[in-house]
Amino acid sequence: MKSDLPKVFHKLKGKPMLSYVLNAAKGAGLDKTYVVVGHKSHMIKDFFKDGDIVFVEQEEQLGTGHAVQQVEPYLKGQNFTVVVLSGDMPLISSGTIRKLIEGHKSEGASATVLVAKMDDPHGYGRVLRDGDGKVERIVEEKDANESEKKVPEVNTGIYCFESKLLFDALRKVNDDNAQREFYLTDTISILKNSGAKVFSVAASDQKEAIGVNSKEQLEALEQVL
Repeated sequence: MKSDLPKVFHKLKGKPMLSYVLNAAKGAGLDKTYVVVGHKSHMIKDFFKDGDIVFVEQEEQLGTGHAVQQVEPYLKGQNFTVVVLSGDMPLISSGTIRKLIEGHKSEGASATVLVAKMDDPHGYGRVLRDGDGKVERIVEEKDANESEKKVPEVNTGIYCFESKLLFDALRKVNDDNAQREFYLTDTISILKNSGAKVFSVAASDQKEAIGVNSKEQLEALEQVL
């Protein structure tokens, strides 16, 4: 973002991006909200101190999988249905989160990915399916080959998991990739290969999947809002 501010603290129509995501989570009826924080976390903690939020410190930024892993001690070994949201996706709606959870539970899935068909999938992880049309794995753009980059279906970065299986899978994730990070996306193929059920739910509107990685994208989202 070429800024000292934490990314999710950049404002859209006068409110931090993260506000929109937290409001969507609340509207979806989630019982407990954990926010994983790192860079300049005191700013986020101070701004949202009146919300019913548990802040979880990620001291080293080692990727999305590593970020989610930091929450495991707070769940005290119990099994919950958890939703993973991205703090830089302010257009996600409560209705879509509810739809994701309902699909996950009705299918009895271990993991459910929110997917979207994008007119321009550049920059997003691609959803790769098996011969039966079921989600097989997700490949990040930087690790995708030319054929995979042509796939228009993308991973939004929003998921529903059964927590025990999620954290078991995270322990098997490595950083053997272009960014040398522990990707949360790798849990999908790990679970699939273990025989666990992986499902997908499509976002109603591809705009909900738009993330912010630059000031230009932030300005574009301002126009959408």
